[in-house]
Amino acid sequence: MMHTSEGRSDVLAFVGENLRRLRHQAGMSQAALAEASGISRRMIVKLEGGDTNVSLASLDRLAEALGTTIVEVVSDPAERSRRRIEAVAWRGGHPGSEAVLLGSVPARTGAQLWRWTLGPGDRYAAEPDPEGWHEMITVTEGRVLIDLAEGPVIVEAGGYTIYSTAQTYAYANVGDGVARFICTAVA
Repeated sequence: MMHTSEGRSDVLAFVGENLRRLRHQAGMSQAALAEASGISRRMIVKLEGGDTNVSLASLDRLAEALGTTIVEVVSDPAERSRRRIEAVAWRGGHPGSEAVLLGSVPARTGAQLWRWTLGPGDRYAAEPDPEGWHEMITVTEGRVLIDLAEGPVIVEAGGYTIYSTAQTYAYANVGDGVARFICTAVA
């Protein structure tokens, strides 16, 4: 298993291997996957080679084009249990800003548990999810702005919010120090 310097598995270590395996299982060329996902063939080549970072929205589009889930794309292929994943899936511009997919369980469509850390001023902008997806955010440290199409919500440490992600949304650290929060995404 590959790990980051902090001892956690890093999603980018697995994405390349998983994309190649899933693409071959689906009988798709890189060009066919590019066409089906709307992700450039060049990006797919870089991902399969482990040479680039990727947005969560792009991982979702690749998974959908392959007829699978984001959990299958990012999970350690050697791990038998998909419930506990602990894979870094996003890194921000500030050192230490990251999103860690902690685990996943079956739900109507899916359920994911994430741990996020955002450095001062860092922001993650997400694309809308399909209808039926929701997030529950609990802030454990700092102040986080959840910038929703329906209006912004600021959540202080110890607070929480729940909202539909079938809209444009973003997370932003609006404090002076590090912000940390737990996100549960469910459909």
